[in-house]
Amino acid sequence: MGGSRRLENMNPDVAPRPSQQPRTEAEKSAFAVTQNLFRAFLLAALGSFFVFSLNVSYVWLSGILTLAGGVLGVVVLVRTVKYKHPRLMLFGTISGLVVTAVMCLLIITSALFFKQVTTYQDCSRAALTESAKTRCLTQLENSMPGALR
Repeated sequence: MGGSRRLENMNPDVAPRPSQQPRTEAEKSAFAVTQNLFRAFLLAALGSFFVFSLNVSYVWLSGILTLAGGVLGVVVLVRTVKYKHPRLMLFGTISGLVVTAVMCLLIITSALFFKQVTTYQDCSRAALTESAKTRCLTQLENSMPGALR
């Protein structure tokens, strides 16, 4: 019996793993807060994308959602690293921040060329054929400043 006890202590699979150890209430609370912030971040990032794709006239709302998503994303990123939350949350946050950065570039571009983008969007909504859509794209390209053509 003493020999089997010695074998149990030498077997690394018998010792409790860190992931199996009970978590403290503070760790559970920090994780719950980070999860809620992560959900709000994803909601803001996806909301920004959908509002932007809906109509360029709502570029201001998309900008506000993108800004909120960026701030929430940074907060979630810091909390994930600080409290050593799962890597999947870290990967999701970094991916979401990349999407938020792309959305930021799209919003800035749309705000700078608001008239041209609005005209293109109206034209493409009314276009029923591929040739009409191509004509709308050509019209957009011709309305852009010379350096951007």
